[in-house]
Amino acid sequence: MLVHLAVRDFVIVDRLELDFSQGFGALTGETGAGKSILIDALALTLGERADPGVVRSGKEKAEVSATFDVAAQEEVRAWLAAQDLESGDELILRRVVDAGGRSRAYINGSPCTVQQLREVGEFLVDIHGQHAHQSLLRADAQRALLDAHGGLLDLGRQVSQAWKEWRQLQGLLEAARAGSEASSREREMLLWQIQELEQLGFTAREWGELEVEQRLLAHGAGLMEGAQYVLAALADGEGACESLVAGVVDRLQDMAQLDPELNETAALLQSVQAELSEAVTALRRYSDRVDLDPARLAEVEQRMEAVLGLARKHRVAPEDLPVLLEEWRERLEKLQAVADVDALEARSGVARENFLSLARRLSAGRRQVAASLSRAVSEQMRDLALGSGHFEAGLLDLEEGSAHGLESVEFRVGGLAASDARPLAKVASGGELSRISLALQVVTSRNASVPTLIFDEVDVGIGGGVAEIVGRLLHQLGRERQVLCVTHLPQVAARADWHWQVSKSSRDGQVISRIEPLEGERRVEEVARMLGGVEITPTTRSHARELLLGA
Repeated sequence: MLVHLAVRDFVIVDRLELDFSQGFGALTGETGAGKSILIDALALTLGERADPGVVRSGKEKAEVSATFDVAAQEEVRAWLAAQDLESGDELILRRVVDAGGRSRAYINGSPCTVQQLREVGEFLVDIHGQHAHQSLLRADAQRALLDAHGGLLDLGRQVSQAWKEWRQLQGLLEAARAGSEASSREREMLLWQIQELEQLGFTAREWGELEVEQRLLAHGAGLMEGAQYVLAALADGEGACESLVAGVVDRLQDMAQLDPELNETAALLQSVQAELSEAVTALRRYSDRVDLDPARLAEVEQRMEAVLGLARKHRVAPEDLPVLLEEWRERLEKLQAVADVDALEARSGVARENFLSLARRLSAGRRQVAASLSRAVSEQMRDLALGSGHFEAGLLDLEEGSAHGLESVEFRVGGLAASDARPLAKVASGGELSRISLALQVVTSRNASVPTLIFDEVDVGIGGGVAEIVGRLLHQLGRERQVLCVTHLPQVAARADWHWQVSKSSRDGQVISRIEPLEGERRVEEVARMLGGVEITPTTRSHARELLLGA
């Protein structure tokens, strides 16, 4: 679960450190005080997109780190081990964003990618945003929610991959039937070109070696002459350096016996004498190796001309000929695969059966999940004062199937605006949609393995007795998970096991957000503010105490 959050220079937060508890926590405050900023900061550590706007005005960077207790989460520890990241009972996610929008990410102090943050974040926190009910109107969101609730996401990915493979083979089969003559001509051309390059037997490494050898052979006489000239100057000629330096060293050594200050100079020249001797030895070996073989030069140049001829013919650099050969081989392999229509039909048939087998398994899983989800959400709707309505997770058969299976998913509601079940978008009002969304989130969250659930103003459009029921539902969830809810409803806040208040103030001309834990009378005052607005009366305080005592 989430145990600590540290925020620095993030939007209107200068410095903030929070220690989280188990159970259900409420986060309240005036509109615009920065309640959702806390959620945004946490989302940043979980891999959300970085934006330069999150850096507090006048600061160079924003920094957020979140600490999680993962002692009981074996899947997180296994993921960390698979990524070669340090693992233990504690996991620290950190994100730094500079004023230019560039961000850096860290897991347990090691640099990581944003994608890695997202992957591990899926094990840790599930955030339900205040506009979650709007996404429920999209078919893809409905399908994803159903599959996630039933643990069918992995099977869904397998179905998508099988569909893709089948459709690719179908495309190849149709192309083979339509263009067999052109394909045959291209195969013949490729076979001839591949044979020509294979006979050359050329590698990219060989070209560099040929260039070096040709240069040495072509300039062999000049290199030999130069080596002899240098040897004469250093050792073999009259007045050569080697003998002169040897004479100087002998004389200095005699002088050093009279004046020890010359020992250092004599030692330096002895070093020069030794290096000069090594240079002479190396030059003699080099002279012995210089090749003056005209026949070998002609052979190398002939080989280079053959390579250059094919390179010019195919308009590539000589060293790129091996790459071209590999591309031709891959293209020929594809054409040969396409050429065999019977084999393609067989492969396409196998791929189709594989898709159908996986898709039928997915369909069976969806039917089972849809039935249980429909019952659970309908029951939850009755608790949320939608007793006349019932929820259906409908499955609509697709004649040809799709990358998502053999059916589409459609959430429907009956008994509200019409007697028959109709699509969610055509039946529910804004307030009803919010309550249905909350019912879905509560039901799906109960079966989730994620230990921390965050609800960001999901109770919009709810009030009165329904608000009290929402608070009770979130409190019940808090017995099984760590739950944090940003709320404007006093009935919800009163049900929380722990309560934080967000406020803002001005300092040095800048707006600063603060979060403080509330207990005792301070919590009474905050619930009373939520009940009564600007002016808090004794009656309002009494009502607030009654709410808290009842909770």
